[in-house]
Amino acid sequence: MNPAKAVMPDLATVRRHEAAGFRAWPAASVQYDGTWVIRLTAGHPAKRLNSVNPLDPSDTDRLDERIAGAARRFEAQGRPLTFRLSPLSGAVLDRHLDEKGWSRFDESLVMRIPLSHPVVDGALDQIPLKDVMRFINAAIGIDSLDPALRPGLSQIIGSIEPRTGLFVLERDRQPMTTAICVQDGDLAGLFEIATASEERGKGYARRTILSALKWARSHGARTGWMQVSADNDAALSLYRSIGFSEVYRYHYRRPPEG
Repeated sequence: MNPAKAVMPDLATVRRHEAAGFRAWPAASVQYDGTWVIRLTAGHPAKRLNSVNPLDPSDTDRLDERIAGAARRFEAQGRPLTFRLSPLSGAVLDRHLDEKGWSRFDESLVMRIPLSHPVVDGALDQIPLKDVMRFINAAIGIDSLDPALRPGLSQIIGSIEPRTGLFVLERDRQPMTTAICVQDGDLAGLFEIATASEERGKGYARRTILSALKWARSHGARTGWMQVSADNDAALSLYRSIGFSEVYRYHYRRPPEG
């Protein structure tokens, strides 16, 4: 992480968004070791569904013992041991992993926008899809995902408990952009945003995002939020142009091989 770009967030705000993220994109298995949330999902390899998520900077007892225990759980599931470190993880754990030679990769930003923003007012009204498989097929086609992920995606989407909107923007009956919006109280999280590679830069993602946020606002949401890779310059430019701003960052850690 570049310290010059780091945002020092309020930890209560981070906890709120982390909890909303867990509910919005649920793992198949959730176990706890103190305040570490261990998420594992056999049907989907995504790191956020297969990671250890520490949620209290002061929870630093018996680190080596607990890391070894987590490693056994990941090995039993055939997943590489992965920690996802947000500001809730704290500096002690981060330094400990540094000392052990763990790699640091895939930094992401959590961004938000107040839904009172005028840009949402002008969004087109769009009714979410009710057909989950139609959405999944569109997402797989647009993002060139492995079709073998279809059952896993279906299980994840079917497990989301808060109000969920599935959005697909089509042109000539061909999907251009997809997005999932999960409205959890006054928060509206955006997930699985993707645009067909040959159609990027034409405004489809912007239209879909704003329509999804307008839908969530109509059901009581007051803040929209999303997660985006720190090296995805095109997406960051789009989200900032809409009005999103950074709340905090997180990254992943893995132990050295061998």
